[in-house]
This record gives sequence, structure tokens and C-alpha cells, in this order.
Amino acid sequence: MKKEVINGPGLAQPSAPVSLAVRAGGFVYTCGQMPTDPHTGEPVEGTIEDKARATLENIRLVLESAGGRLADVVKVMVYTTDLKYMPDFNKVYREYFPSDYPARSGVQVVRLADDLEFEVEAIAYIGDR
Repeated sequence: MKKEVINGPGLAQPSAPVSLAVRAGGFVYTCGQMPTDPHTGEPVEGTIEDKARATLENIRLVLESAGGRLADVVKVMVYTTDLKYMPDFNKVYREYFPSDYPARSGVQVVRLADDLEFEVEAIAYIGDR
């Protein structure tokens, strides 16, 4: 199986030694996306909903750079520093995934990079596109 590294032209590159996404076979695996500006990598300010929207928008942009779209997502993993954020996160999540929800896991972690509230990764099936 061929593996293709996706680093999304025009998107902020991670400072850690990771790729924004990897395509393997018909699947795209994103690295964890956070509430950061996609062009500068700087944290987004605002409400939890603003930060959730920025995070999910980053997932969308990375998937598009790999030839996919949100409708292709089959699994989402959500890491949060406090489960109290999840009701607001879920409101925004429904904007990005209005039906036929992907399978999803969510866990509370002690800390994320830059003391951000979320990190979200996704797996999408795009087939031969």
C-alpha cells in the first residue's frame, strides 16, 4: 500500500515532526488539529464555540488538501482538557456533521499543547479519488 504525506499548501505547518495528514490506501488520517489560525498556527481567541469551529474548520481544510471532504469522515477522536466544553463543542460539531455522524471517541486529557482546549483528529475514507 502506498503512503502519501499531505502537508496542505497554504496551511500552517506543525512545529512538531508530524504531517498534517497521511493518505494510505483509500484512507486519510489527519494529525490532531487545534483551535489555531490555519495560516499562522497561532491560537484562536473567543468562545468555546469559536474555538470548536476553528478546530473543525482546520480538519476540513486538511481533508480538502488530501482530496477529501467532511462527508468522507468515518471516525473522529476528540481530546479535551475539560469535559464541560463538550456541550458547546457538540453544538458546533453538528454544523460540520449534521447527519450520518462519524463514529467518535472523546477523552479528557490533563493538558494539550499551548494550553488549548481541544485537539481533534479524523479518519476519512476517500477511496481512489
